[in-house]
Amino acid sequence: MKRGRAVTAAVAVAVLAVTAGSVALTQFGGEKEAGAAKNTGLPPATAAVERGDLRDSAQADGTLGYDKERKVNAGAAGTITWTPRTGSTVERNERLYEIDGRPVRLMYGSGPMYRTLKPGDKGRDVEQLERNLAELGYTGFTPDQEYTELTAAAVKHWQKSHDAKQTGKVGPEDVTFAPGKVRIKSVGAGVGEQAQPGAPVLVTTGSERIVTFELDVAESQLAKAGTKVSVELPDGTTAPGKVSSVGRTAKPGDDPADDSPKVTLTVSFDDPDEVGGFDQSPVTVNLTGETRKGVLTVPVNALLALPGGGFGLQVVRGGTTREVKVELGMFAEGRVEVSGGGLREGMKVGVPKI
Repeated sequence: MKRGRAVTAAVAVAVLAVTAGSVALTQFGGEKEAGAAKNTGLPPATAAVERGDLRDSAQADGTLGYDKERKVNAGAAGTITWTPRTGSTVERNERLYEIDGRPVRLMYGSGPMYRTLKPGDKGRDVEQLERNLAELGYTGFTPDQEYTELTAAAVKHWQKSHDAKQTGKVGPEDVTFAPGKVRIKSVGAGVGEQAQPGAPVLVTTGSERIVTFELDVAESQLAKAGTKVSVELPDGTTAPGKVSSVGRTAKPGDDPADDSPKVTLTVSFDDPDEVGGFDQSPVTVNLTGETRKGVLTVPVNALLALPGGGFGLQVVRGGTTREVKVELGMFAEGRVEVSGGGLREGMKVGVPKI
């Protein structure tokens, strides 16, 4: 069972509440109710106009995971002779997997390793490789987009350090590029199975923890990129973060009872290294939207739908009532920001009987 519904849009709540409140309040003086309100024109109950901060906040169910999921495809044909453990982390120059006993090592870079690099080659992939060699301490060349004999010499030293054949060339059977260190999410082909170039071997993620959650399309304005959140983690602790991305494609949600279109949002943590918990654990995302400071508010169900249009309040004072038209601001926490009509903090306004 879900621990609570996903965020309900403030505007949607407001519309429903205003409708209910308007029906109730327009009958304050017309119903034959028992008690003090009978034939007096007084509302059945009152609430105070309050001044304070109004926060547009809500909760959503989310899933704890890792960022930057990607597939790692085999760079050569052969028999898989070693794979890493699921959940382990692989860093620069470490083994990702082996084919026919030959390690394929991780190097950092945004572009793929799609060809065998040798002297005379040029391109961004050349520069990626050279920058990795430089980070590993190999010298004698300039990290640029030209693969020279000096680059080949550095590659031979790198190959020698791993007891590999010193060819001075590097190809997809030797290296795979990823933006940074990776975590092994799953192994697609086990030891002893046959690999083919381009066939998936591993699924990896980045090492940074994130949370994903869904919102109705109509609610997505509550959580734009940059919105601050707090996440309730499986161990009972809370970690701060912010919405880092909002999906651009709407699709039906995972809940069979709610097929309204959803968008997927991602949360990044302020201090991801401090976040623990198993992958795919359920979490709760507390959204903190806009805050209006020092505003006058009343319960949403205090609003009256005025005959001439707009909304008003029934102000109660000294056994008498009067209707005043008001301008509406933010809806949140069951209250609405109001202004106009000579309203002051502490005034009493009519509300339906609870």
